[in-house]
Amino acid sequence: MSTNLEHLYRQVIMDHYKSPFNKGLVDDPNYYTVHLHNPTCGDDMTVQYKVDHGVVTDIKHQGTGCSICCSSASVMSITLKNKSKQNALNIIEAYYKMLTNEPYDKNILNGDAIAYHGVSQFPARIKCATLAWKAIEKGLLENKEE
Repeated sequence: MSTNLEHLYRQVIMDHYKSPFNKGLVDDPNYYTVHLHNPTCGDDMTVQYKVDHGVVTDIKHQGTGCSICCSSASVMSITLKNKSKQNALNIIEAYYKMLTNEPYDKNILNGDAIAYHGVSQFPARIKCATLAWKAIEKGLLENKEE
């Protein structure tokens, strides 16, 4: 990866860390809530999401942790919002594959999520980059009613 591209990706991550999208939880029974904690590094993340007619219509997150964890939650929230449940799960799978250097569908994973490609060089940080994604995935797989 070129130095300029790496710099751009670092900037994207820091922008989402400093000014996250969809941060803050809501008190609404129409939202599913999933909380995950990574005891290895102390990252802690709660994700709320709303599904309407099989589409993830809103996503919120609140947590503490490193810049990769917290910025990744912001990116996840804008990447998966307004996607069908199945499309969201497909995007999550592509994201995981990207982080582990497995072949993935580059057409399905785009936008700021690509900035985390470099995390694959730091296996210990993969859990940081996936915590919020694991939370929403857990919820989408467990809640079959929508």
